[in-house]
Amino acid sequence: MRFIKLLCFVFAVSMVMGVAAKKSKDKNKYGVYMAGVSASFTDSLVYFTDIQYLDSAMVDGKGFLVGRSQYSVQLKDYLETKQGGKNRTCFMFYNMKKSKLQKEILKLKEKYKKGNSLVFKDVNPEFKFEKAELY
Repeated sequence: MRFIKLLCFVFAVSMVMGVAAKKSKDKNKYGVYMAGVSASFTDSLVYFTDIQYLDSAMVDGKGFLVGRSQYSVQLKDYLETKQGGKNRTCFMFYNMKKSKLQKEILKLKEKYKKGNSLVFKDVNPEFKFEKAELY
């Protein structure tokens, strides 16, 4: 009887240690929906990209998109080389859920429409965000 109690105790301890030693989830979350917006202070064109899913994009533990500046530079370079836009300021919007990102972009478009002086233009669908290089 004593042996069975000892065996049950060892089994219970091993189960508790197994659960406690389990690795915590990765704090970096992969797969992000993203969209880019580009505006300029010198013209009235505002460019919007399509919402794209980038499975290599990562959100860190604090909720920030890792390499967000590189994604905005990708959009800026594309607009300068392919569509002739100069002095563009590019913004990145991202979310883990597509519906929330769609609402955010729609809200932004509504704010821009209030002025009635801006022209909206979609970025060519051939533009795709690429994985940001981490240093």
